[in-house]
Amino acid sequence: MLQWLVSLAVVTELVAICLEHRQLSALAGLMFVAAFLVGAGRLQGYARMLLVVALVVLGGLAWRGSLDTAQLLKAASDAAFYSAFLGSLGMMQCLVRRFEVLRRIHDVLLGGKPILLYPKYALVSCGVATVLSFGMMNLLCGSLSETLRERGITGESRLQWLRSVLISALRGFALVPLVAPTSVAVAILTRELPQLSWSQLLPFGVVAAILMVLIGWVLEQRRFRKVSSERIAVEGWLPGTGRLLFLILLVFTVMAGLVATTGFKVSVAAMLSVPTVTLVYMLWQERELMPVLKEGAGQVWGMQNEMAIFAASAILGVALSAVIPADALAGLVATGGGVFLVAVVGMLMLPMFSMIGIIPITVLSVQAGLLPQLVAEGMELLPVAVALVIGFSLAMMLSPFGPSVMLLSRFGQISRWVVAFRWNGLFALIALPVLLVLTALVAWLAPGQ
Repeated sequence: MLQWLVSLAVVTELVAICLEHRQLSALAGLMFVAAFLVGAGRLQGYARMLLVVALVVLGGLAWRGSLDTAQLLKAASDAAFYSAFLGSLGMMQCLVRRFEVLRRIHDVLLGGKPILLYPKYALVSCGVATVLSFGMMNLLCGSLSETLRERGITGESRLQWLRSVLISALRGFALVPLVAPTSVAVAILTRELPQLSWSQLLPFGVVAAILMVLIGWVLEQRRFRKVSSERIAVEGWLPGTGRLLFLILLVFTVMAGLVATTGFKVSVAAMLSVPTVTLVYMLWQERELMPVLKEGAGQVWGMQNEMAIFAASAILGVALSAVIPADALAGLVATGGGVFLVAVVGMLMLPMFSMIGIIPITVLSVQAGLLPQLVAEGMELLPVAVALVIGFSLAMMLSPFGPSVMLLSRFGQISRWVVAFRWNGLFALIALPVLLVLTALVAWLAPGQ
């Protein structure tokens, strides 16, 4: 029953977006929260705790009179948007089960020259994650576990596979906020700031992504040589490769058409196009409606933990940003140096808070809630927005509590602390100064934008 309620909430939010109906969106948010509360016993501890904290904070501030009706409505609407964003994009995972090329993706990727394997893995992981979101981590981690088990690869060799393949996949996934319109970070920022578009962020995000790939390439390429020698070569194209590429191209074509004809943000277009194309393809294959609807509802409900975290983060973002005095920074953001300082602090907050258990989407939700007031007082938006997506990217790799690191840890049977700090610590220490220089350059160029 709950899986149908959550799916109905996703559909309700998509309809509300199309109609630009805030009250209907708030109703969808209430449906999400109700489903998560009723099914709280099935949520993981972190998701359950964050949801309870968010509702307690919201209720406490409303009782004190710190939040008005419009802000409560926004909290419910934002919770619906972020939950539906993840739920709708997660539908693409239904296609994974239908294509052999995805099940054997590691043998495909490990072909070619060993020196090129790291950038290949990182860039392909990023590309797949733009449509599969967290499903990409499920796909690559799950298929690698099966690959290692089938071939009897154990001990030190298994650790080398995990270290090389999964860390490059994780870093590729972390590039999504920098380059993809389907990133939740982009969705949050463009929702709070209508004057900001993905195309404005993209050039600087691409530069940051290239720098991060180059740093990882230097650090990891030697490990891939041994891993590549143990692969099973794939000859020719695997069955379904052409059809899969066509479907992905169709998704992006529909997205482009929606953006061009309706004026929707790219993130909203993705929310509409991904489930539509997926459900139509599933219906074409199955020829029956109910099996398709049951599989789709089951897939959405399978992401209940991540959706609950997203909803709670949205609620906290609205509640806390409403009581934080943005005018305290008004004088600072009027200068170029002040804008750079705000950008750097905003960037560093994301990985720092993520390392102590406050996941990046929660921090970004609060930060994004403060930005409209700061922009209204004269702050240059672009440097801060670029810094926040960079910080979000770093936080995805360094958060031992984040969904991506936890998925990698679970499938690889490796401590999440090892993944976040030992495997990614040196990378972050090298990348951070480089990315700060890039942020300074953006702040310097911003007045001329």
